[in-house]
Amino acid sequence: MWLISAILKVMLLISVASMIGIATTSFIAVIGAAGLAIGLALQGSLANFAGGVLILIFKPFKVGDTIEAQGYLGAVAEIQILYTVVNTFDNRRIVIPNGSLSNATLVNVSIYDKRRCDMTFGIHYDDDIDKAKAILKRLFDEDERSLKDPEPRICVGSLGDNSVNLMFRAWVATDDLWPYYWDMHEKVKKAFDAEGITIPFPQRDVHVYKSE
Repeated sequence: MWLISAILKVMLLISVASMIGIATTSFIAVIGAAGLAIGLALQGSLANFAGGVLILIFKPFKVGDTIEAQGYLGAVAEIQILYTVVNTFDNRRIVIPNGSLSNATLVNVSIYDKRRCDMTFGIHYDDDIDKAKAILKRLFDEDERSLKDPEPRICVGSLGDNSVNLMFRAWVATDDLWPYYWDMHEKVKKAFDAEGITIPFPQRDVHVYKSE
């Protein structure tokens, strides 16, 4: 408000000076140059201000949402008029200009209440595919975090150089995604070991020739 008040006072003084016969051309030129310099100096801040207004109007995210933007992933702590404050999961505080947030791709990770957890498990070419799929389905059914709707997808995703890759896609609550992902990898390894399913890994044969 003080800036608007100052601008109006300057305009009033120029008008009065012009009415009483004082040449105001030089004053106007100086004021114009000063305004241009101030505008250039505040260009970044104005872009951030406009971005903050857009964020507050269209609400692509809110405080508490988990977002991925400008190379950072974390929870939104504050939405200020110029900057958005994000707390990362390794306890860092990131201040991101709103101009960048409003003009670049942004991923709102927590906007939906459930997400699909994509996992891939490789088994040996000699192993029983149906048996491995049955183990994955059993582990899915035993975990109370697994959502039955939509149904899980367990199938052969690809035939790799060293393994048959089983694609395991299960739906869980958004808050359970990463704990479920980590726990399921441990459970699958233990279950495959117990049931004789081999998780292959690349191997190389090295031949050493002795020169005469």
